[in-house]
This record gives sequence, C-alpha cells and structure tokens, in this order.
Amino acid sequence: MTTPASAAPPFGRALCAMITPFSADGGLDLDGAQRLADHLVSQGCDGLVLSGTTGESPTTTDAEKAALVEAVREAVGGRASIVTGIGTFDTRHTVELAREAEKAGADGVLVVSPYYSKPPQDALEEHFRTVADASGLPLTLYDIPGRTGTRIEPETLIRLAEHPRIVAVKDCSYDFLGAQKVLSRTELAYYAGCDEHNLALYAVGGAGYISTVANVVPDRLRAVLDAFEAGDTPVSARLQQRATPLIELVMSAGLPGTVTAKALLNELGLPAGPVRAPLRPAGRAAVDGLLAAYEELTAG
Repeated sequence: MTTPASAAPPFGRALCAMITPFSADGGLDLDGAQRLADHLVSQGCDGLVLSGTTGESPTTTDAEKAALVEAVREAVGGRASIVTGIGTFDTRHTVELAREAEKAGADGVLVVSPYYSKPPQDALEEHFRTVADASGLPLTLYDIPGRTGTRIEPETLIRLAEHPRIVAVKDCSYDFLGAQKVLSRTELAYYAGCDEHNLALYAVGGAGYISTVANVVPDRLRAVLDAFEAGDTPVSARLQQRATPLIELVMSAGLPGTVTAKALLNELGLPAGPVRAPLRPAGRAAVDGLLAAYEELTAG
C-alpha cells in the first residue's frame, strides 16, 4: 500500500473550470477568453481547465479547442497551469485530441468516461490507458457518473494510478467514502469537482478543486483553502458556508452551471457571451437571484 505524496498538486490547488466565451453570433471569442483567463489568474486561480462541461465542449470543434488552449497560454504564460478537456465517447477521437492538446501547449488533459455507451470497467480502464499512452501529457480522470452513465469504480482508479501519466482525479461521484479509499491507497491528486465538497475533500487529503463557481468568485473560493492551509479551520469552514448560497444557485438551481456562470459573468461585465444550443440562457428571475447571492457574498 502506498501513501499520498506531500508534494504540491500537479496543476495547483485552486483550478477554475473556465467557461468558453462566445461572441454575440455564437462564434469563439478568443480575445474574451484571454481577458477572462487573465482575470481569473489574477484573482487567485492556480490553473484553468478549458473545454470541460462548463466550457461547452460538446458544442465546440476540435479546431476551436486547440485555438482556445493556444490563446489562453498566450494570455497567462507560465502564471497558471492549463488543462484541457479531451474526453469523448470514442477512444480514437480522444487519442487524437490528446495529441492536439500537447501540440497546442496544454500542461495536462482532462478525460471523462466515455458517455452513453456505458463500457464495463475493464474496457473503461483500457480506454484511459490508451489515451494516457497517446501523448506525453499528464492525465486527470473525470468521474461524473451522473452525466456519463458510467462510474469509474474505486478499484479501477486504484489500478489506473499505476500508470505514470495518470496523476489526478476530478471527483463528481458523490461517493465520499470511495474517494477516501482511493486517497488512502494511491498518490492520485484528488480534486473536488462539486463546489459543495471543496473544503471537505481538501480536509481529508484532496488536492483542491476544479470549480465552475470560480468563474465568478475565484478569490472567495481560494480563501477557503488558504485559511485551511494556515491552520484556521473555523475560518475556513465559515468561508465555505458563506459561499454555499451562491454555490447552490450556480450549480443546483435547475440550470446547468455553464448557463448560470455565463449569466452572472455577463452581468458583471466579464467576457462570457451566449451559450450554444441546445442550452438556453437563464431567465431574468434566475439572473436576479444569482446577482443577489453574488452581491451578498462579496459585500463583506
């Protein structure tokens, strides 16, 4: 049995699952992406995760994904890590995207379980190993069975941790015991993928978070981890609790996090733009609620 490493997480602790800004006509807004990336890093993000679910990866082309990596790398330089989502339901396509991500200048890739087809665990494991072998980039496994229909079981994660380029997990499994089981038996860096778990997972040895809510309050979420690192657990807990109303509205109010994050960013005058179909923009009542929760959190 191995024990978790004490070294810094591979991509930093405070990562934002960045939205993909679009222009009014729905085109890729690379200038907006650069401005947003610079803002997020200046407000405390150690890393940016591009082209994830929050980044509307199902509706962006391969060329757009590569261009986004290149533009954001130009904007942030070496100030932050860049991880890009490459997961698809096709192993061959995912391999191609891994190689393109490496050429574009990404520091790592995020690979979700193949969705819809529901492969068994042995096939799932082979999929991830094949993708990890396809480039020299470190790989983060994305476990979100509520979206994909397929769980990456703890025992599968433990076996995959043996691969030298499989280094991290974004955890949206809602299985806290399973996460601790993997943490206790591997050196995988475990990132909370659900903002309500940011502090809880960090407190039991997690690496940090990959957060959608960090699009709008990167400094407030970073402060939770900073307080914990400083040994002030009560303050850390209070800061997490203060963020809970906004976290709930962004992530659990009946709209996808992409929709709510973009709605709030647009209200704040930051680059976001519209969502791409089949998603639809948030209604005025939802936007007003988001803005009220944001103002309450940032008032003090």
